[in-house]
Amino acid sequence: MRTAPEIVLTAGEEKALTRLSRSNTSSVRLARRARIVLLAWHGKDNTRIAAELGIGRIQVGRWRERYAMDGMGAIERDLPRGGRRPTVDASEIVRLTTQTTPPNATHWSARTLAEVAGASATSVRRVWRAHGLKPHLIETFKVSRDPKFVEKLEDIVGLYMAPPEHALVLCCDEKSQVQALDRTQPGLPLKKGRAATMTHDYKRHGTTTLFAALNTLDGSIISRCEQRHRHTEWLDFLRQIDRETPKDKPLHLICDNYATHKHPKVKEWLEKHPRFTVHFTPTSASWLNMVERFFRDITVARLRRGVFRSVPELNTAIKEYIAMHNQSPAPFVWTAKANDILQKVIRANRRLSSKQNGALH
Repeated sequence: MRTAPEIVLTAGEEKALTRLSRSNTSSVRLARRARIVLLAWHGKDNTRIAAELGIGRIQVGRWRERYAMDGMGAIERDLPRGGRRPTVDASEIVRLTTQTTPPNATHWSARTLAEVAGASATSVRRVWRAHGLKPHLIETFKVSRDPKFVEKLEDIVGLYMAPPEHALVLCCDEKSQVQALDRTQPGLPLKKGRAATMTHDYKRHGTTTLFAALNTLDGSIISRCEQRHRHTEWLDFLRQIDRETPKDKPLHLICDNYATHKHPKVKEWLEKHPRFTVHFTPTSASWLNMVERFFRDITVARLRRGVFRSVPELNTAIKEYIAMHNQSPAPFVWTAKANDILQKVIRANRRLSSKQNGALH
């Protein structure tokens, strides 16, 4: 008749097992295994231990034998489980996804790659998910080639992270061609189990241009809507900024390189108003202007799904949104250091240069 192995514990082993069996942080299974060993050490047979812990006798015998053979390490880990080995070559799926394209498409789908890799579409999706691959998505970018990129970058990031004392920093820009779109049919509202609906086609009722200046100190917005965005409208906006800001505060304006911002009449007006200092972002780097973050917010929250039957109705909606925003504004906090941004740009330029050289060869 087979006899259960005897459990002999040292004082240190007993203490460790007791602590493990009472722990609130270890897994339930590990605490139960520790109690099995302790009860066996107290001389109880497998049947009594199983009854006391509410588990099977075979399970008790298994962990008792493992501890008797290999000690604490044997109960802290499970033995490798059986089953067939995976037949999907994950590394090959990753290689095909990242280094090749289908003969008749720009990117792989799970089904097309599954046919080539000899796996199921579900397996392909599982590998993609594990490696963070999303072939159906693409991100746009543009690396600045401005010869004064470093100088402009350090200037603007310096204004964000260490603004001048007793001065205001305003991020200014135009959001042009904001369309007043009316849907051809009324949509259905959101309800349980169904998203809101709107028609894919629309009626155009004209456009407006939103001029905005974001105060980096408190997040408030100075704005106006104009039909066009020439240098005359930009001058009107500068005069509005002049009226709506404290006269004793120097103003630092961050703008992009749009031609109207550098018009001779604009330069002439700025010379007559020395409290204005304009800082231009590098070319192809409008993302340095924090007002773009506000434009994104108003687009997502108010404009993209809005229905406007006229330009005045669109202008009213924009003004109401900004008025509510200004009731409790919150500043956008810039955290990226100039050197960190510069290193990313340098790496991007190196990769682009290596690809271009490879294409030439």
